[in-house]
This record gives sequence, C-alpha cells and structure tokens, in this order.
Amino acid sequence: MSALPTPKSRILGTGHYVPEKVLANVDLEKIVDTSDAWIAERTGIRRRHIAAENENTSDMAAAAARRALESAGLNAADIDMIIVGTISGDSPMPACAVHVQQKLGADNIPAFDVSAACAGFIYGLTIADQFIATGAARCVLVVGVELLSRLLDWQDRTTCVLFGDGAGAVVLGPSEGDGRGLLSTRIFTDGSLAHALTIPGGGTAEPLTEEGLAKKRNKVHMMGQEIFRTAIKNLTSASTAVLKASGLTSAELDWVVAHQANLRIITQVADRLNFPMEKFVINIQEYGNTSSASIPIALDEAVRDGRIKSGQNVLMCALGAGISWGAALVRM
Repeated sequence: MSALPTPKSRILGTGHYVPEKVLANVDLEKIVDTSDAWIAERTGIRRRHIAAENENTSDMAAAAARRALESAGLNAADIDMIIVGTISGDSPMPACAVHVQQKLGADNIPAFDVSAACAGFIYGLTIADQFIATGAARCVLVVGVELLSRLLDWQDRTTCVLFGDGAGAVVLGPSEGDGRGLLSTRIFTDGSLAHALTIPGGGTAEPLTEEGLAKKRNKVHMMGQEIFRTAIKNLTSASTAVLKASGLTSAELDWVVAHQANLRIITQVADRLNFPMEKFVINIQEYGNTSSASIPIALDEAVRDGRIKSGQNVLMCALGAGISWGAALVRM
C-alpha cells in the first residue's frame, strides 16, 4: 500500500443545533395523504425538526457554530473565515454567512455562502481545506444549515415528508503532523441533471409573479426516482475515489457519515462499498433530510456520544441539487 497523504488541515471541533419543535409522521397524516408507515418504510424518517416562526437560518447556523467553537476551545476572534453551505439563507442578498459573522461577533473576515444544496457541507469543507493548505487561513468555520420548512409545498407529499430544519458546524485548523486530518476530498457536478431538484421560481430566469406563486414555483420541486438512482451511483463512486486517493480500503474505515436523505439510498451505498450498516452513523429517523446540515449534525452527535473517536477514519459523502456531490475522508 502506498504511503498515506499528509493532512494539511484537521477538524478541531464540531457542533450542531436543531429547533425545538418536532413534526412527527403522524402529524403529517393530518396535512397530506400519507401515513407514518408509508414514510418510514420508504425513507426511514419518523420525525423532523421545524424552526420556530421567529427563528432564521442564520440563528441556527450561529448556534451550531458557537458549539463547534466551544468544542475546539476557541472563540470568534480566532476565526479567519466563515463558509456557510445553504440554499435557504435569510434573504437572497447578502449571504447567510454575513449574518452568522455578525451574530458571532467575528469582525472583518471573509464570510460567504456555498450553494450546493445537500452537498454544501462537503463543498465547504473542501474549500476550507484549500485555504488552510496554502496558509491563506489558519482557522475556518464551516457550517451546513437549512431552513427548508419555509421552502416546501406542504400539500406535496413527495417532498414535504422528507425535509427538516437544522444546522451543523465544524472548525478546521492546521494539522499537527500526527496523521490526523483531512486525507482526501472530491467534489463533482453534472449540470445536465439540474432539472431533477430545483426551486424554479424566484431568480432572474423566472421572476416571481402572482401566477408563479399560485403554482408554488418558489417551492422545492424534485424528480425523486431520478435523484434516487443518481445518488446511489454517485455517492458510491465519490466514496471510492476518496478511499483510493487516501490509500485506504473500505476495510480500514471506522465510520461512514453519509448524507441522511433516504435510508434505502444509504443501505445500497453500504452494499456497493461492502461496508456494514452498523458502521454507518444514522439519524435520519429523528431529523429527516436537513440537506447541507445532515452530515455535520450526524458527525457532531457521533463525536459527542463517543462513537467516533480520535484517530478513527471517517468517510463522509453527500449528493444534492446541481446535481452536485462529493466525499471526504478524515482521520479524526
């Protein structure tokens, strides 16, 4: 086996936040033509968390960020950069990261958003790693956050049962030369599949009109079967790519933290990677699909409850709108 790559950056701390309000499958039975059994069987989801009326995307992001900073033993003054993966920011302009910066009190540092939907956290992690590897930054806050409950058509049972609100964050800093850190990341996009997952109205191509609002063109539209097939294939290939780049095999993995979109997708990826399901971090039953927040939420939970330990190899992979996808392999 070839020598393992030398990490340039490592995860210093993790954190997450989810809203207090819980919307269970049985609650959805009162809203749309569905059932707890139908949702659970096809997705693995039992509940999801929904933001309060006075809660914004940046509020959740800042809460997760504070917990990640506390975990790292750092404060806002230590951050050189803020990267927020989201497609549901407080407003179209400015970036959600700007509001997070303000709420943390981190002055005069670059703060920007990455729009890769469910792959946003992997994209953000990859970007942060480059800044640290070149020495342009020493401490980067990466947040994945979504408030999708306000972007859903709650009469569309194919989408409203899937998504939840939440935020997860990590603080990335320089590697200490002990082998721990980001071993490899890979990110991809196939624009030919842009139509498969989209919010069609509200941009310059389709400014919102009364007719567009009536047709709910400002809500999430998804071609579920196309996304399902593509996710299995692309998550497997991206995961294989980072394993190869890192000089590791699936047998040397300790954990996989996959995007929590659908339990059936995860089980099929596990089969293709020849990796046991008991080594996958799964929390989809509690949170549903929180898009860019799902990996950092699951990662933080597994770190805090002791499942993921220092020195272990953790594979992360996600696919979202674009279609954009990617994977990262980290030694914790």
